[in-house]
Amino acid sequence: MKIDWNYARAFLTASEEGSFSKAALKLGLTQPTLSRQIAALEKDLNLTLFERLTTGLVLTPTGKNLLTHVKAMNASAQQFSLAVTGMSEELEGIVSISVCETDALFRMPNIIEHLRLQAPHIALDVIVSNQVSDIKKREADIAIRSFRPDDPDLIVRKLGDEPIWLYGTPSLVESYGSPSNPSDVSEIHILGFDRSNRLIDRLTQQGWNVSERHFPIVTSFQGLQWQLAKKGLGLCLLPEKIGDAETSLVRAFEPLGPIVTIPLWIVTHRELHTNLRIRKVFDLLVAGFNLT
Repeated sequence: MKIDWNYARAFLTASEEGSFSKAALKLGLTQPTLSRQIAALEKDLNLTLFERLTTGLVLTPTGKNLLTHVKAMNASAQQFSLAVTGMSEELEGIVSISVCETDALFRMPNIIEHLRLQAPHIALDVIVSNQVSDIKKREADIAIRSFRPDDPDLIVRKLGDEPIWLYGTPSLVESYGSPSNPSDVSEIHILGFDRSNRLIDRLTQQGWNVSERHFPIVTSFQGLQWQLAKKGLGLCLLPEKIGDAETSLVRAFEPLGPIVTIPLWIVTHRELHTNLRIRKVFDLLVAGFNLT
């Protein structure tokens, strides 16, 4: 029996996403097209793979059994794609780079300008997200991360350690005075990503008396945090090099030191690193981040 890989991929994605609409969006298809592909696969196999419920899709026992084999097919297809990409020795084509919002806003414009001058025939796809891109699933060729991956199939290089400080306008920072320890600060206003306990717990462990009420404005977009901080509406967290370069902001509570220091890593797949254009972009990114 010949299995159409497009149909099998539609089946795999639908099982992972739990709905035809989400699967179609992920694959860049219309929902009717994806539905037809799965229906065609069920007809070719003479099997029912999903139960269509009002709450979503549920795999039948047969579907669950076949899903294991389709996952293996997908893993093999990914390895094949990686191997083919790694064999390319042309200094042209597309390279995708995944970076967080902060790097996209403050670092990447100058770095991309340098990349285009050094490798004008390489096209760039820049993926801006604070979520981790999966290199092995080809969601990106190269990624900048704040943690070291432990997967042996990945090539990693440390770009350095970044102190993260609170920054605000001079007048706002001055209004907090010069406390000798964090517990002396009582009415701090921080522009955060959310009001989760993660940052609150970290600050509390360092001696700060903070709670949800000290985060009057939260947004997941750091570009907005930056602009709000410039208007004196609160303190924002920024890497030292980026924050120090913003002339309208100053470090808050400098004698107390940075809030945290995070490592910065650049990551690619070991097979992709044999690809000339990806290796070129990888090396130029290393140089660019060391300069910014």
